[in-house]
Amino acid sequence: MTIRFDDRVAIVTGAGNGLGRVHALQLAARGAKVVINDFGGSRDGSGSSTEAALAVVEEIRQAGGTAIANGANVADYEQVQALVRQTVEAFGRVDILINNAGILRDKSFTKMDMADIHAVINVHLMGSINCTKAVWDLMREQNYGRVLMTTSAAGMFGNFGQANYGAAKMALVGLMNMLAIEGVKNNIRVNTLAPMAATRMTEDVMPAELLAASRPEQVSPGALLLVSEDAPSKLVLGAGAGVFSAIRMEETAPIYIGGADLTPEDIQAQLARITDWNTAGPRNDANEQVKLFIDTAMKGIKGV
Repeated sequence: MTIRFDDRVAIVTGAGNGLGRVHALQLAARGAKVVINDFGGSRDGSGSSTEAALAVVEEIRQAGGTAIANGANVADYEQVQALVRQTVEAFGRVDILINNAGILRDKSFTKMDMADIHAVINVHLMGSINCTKAVWDLMREQNYGRVLMTTSAAGMFGNFGQANYGAAKMALVGLMNMLAIEGVKNNIRVNTLAPMAATRMTEDVMPAELLAASRPEQVSPGALLLVSEDAPSKLVLGAGAGVFSAIRMEETAPIYIGGADLTPEDIQAQLARITDWNTAGPRNDANEQVKLFIDTAMKGIKGV
């Protein structure tokens, strides 16, 4: 069945260039009315301009679609609220939010200024929180919403020189975990995209051959799936160069070691068992993880 977005209204942040632009173009091509949000800053977040957003709006209109531009800084909650008001005034509702806006200020942690840390976290993490918070009650009232976060391998697995970026990107997975649970009763589904794509962000860190094969057009279809009517929820989808994966947090089977005289040496002696990843599995929520610990502890205490 063809995935369509007719009568759906989507906000895409950071949509003036790169992945966000292609997300927006593909949504519009499938019937969505799209708000092109872009602060218009450079890769490190400096400067601002609405030219990029307006150019994408023109592309969509030339192709027969419907779009408007917005220059809000996602790190500023008042500007984000104005963005949502503009969207509702123009189109009457908000069905889809793609949190894509981002900046980079890469340095080793020892050389990283606090300003670099705050700036990156404010755009990636707080920007996503601001935009999601601004549409959340609307989506609850509509009993429909699709929210997409954008994470990165740097956050989930680590990368030298990106402590600020990685911290923000991993936090977005945690935000998804919470909101996917809270959104269930109001048909709000929340997912996360982990893209690898040739954009301004990656143009100087990827080999030329891979850059040519890693166009955003090979990532955005994953984003569209994750904000579609039949989307899953609480999924982290890896995407790049036509390659896709599912990524999840896992935990090994809990081992009871405890007792009144528990020592660090007792834990060290069992570390191979504790870190046996052959026993690992996902946890649907925090309650499931806690229950496993309680059950394991009670069996250990009773000597079962």
